[in-house]
Amino acid sequence: MKNKSYIGISFIVLIFGIWAVPKIVGRFQKSDLEEIGPAPKFELTNQDGKKITNEDYKGKVYVLEFFFTTCPTICPKMNENMLKLQQEYYGNPQFGIASVTINPENDTPQVLKAHAQKLGVKHYNWHFLTGNRDYIYNLAKEFKLYAGVNKDVAGGFEHSGMFALIDKDGNIRSRKDTYGNPILYYDGLEEPGVNAIKEDIKKLLEE
Repeated sequence: MKNKSYIGISFIVLIFGIWAVPKIVGRFQKSDLEEIGPAPKFELTNQDGKKITNEDYKGKVYVLEFFFTTCPTICPKMNENMLKLQQEYYGNPQFGIASVTINPENDTPQVLKAHAQKLGVKHYNWHFLTGNRDYIYNLAKEFKLYAGVNKDVAGGFEHSGMFALIDKDGNIRSRKDTYGNPILYYDGLEEPGVNAIKEDIKKLLEE
């Protein structure tokens, strides 16, 4: 009787294992997002005066942007859309945001901290980053996201309105367009782009 009970329990465990394993394995499979390549390494200072590097984002899915606090044009919209991502993934320790200023002379850690508080930033993995201007502009070039000085435009600076999406292993990732080509970066200004990156963050979190 004891042997029959043992065999019955073993059979149930075996059946459960066969059913559960594909679900566990499937959860950690790579998504259909294209792997563009390793994100550039960086070391900058955040709004609390703490050194932050790309290693601080290791094991996290994060979104990176270039902006500046006195921007009168596209930055407020980008900030608003980043707040939507914060709201969507608030409290998730595997999600983060890197907002890199392109006007570090003005955007000191103190200025960035006040800006973050004004926006209502609450996620502990959202770092507003500053440092040497040449270093930051070179970083933007490495990301292939435009940033430059232009005294003829409102605010005195120009920059890309795109968001970069980086996975837990530090690789830039993106979805493909209707022709099967990687989009590389996500539109940080319009709702379709924000919805797309929101969906793709979820995919990367599940990898």
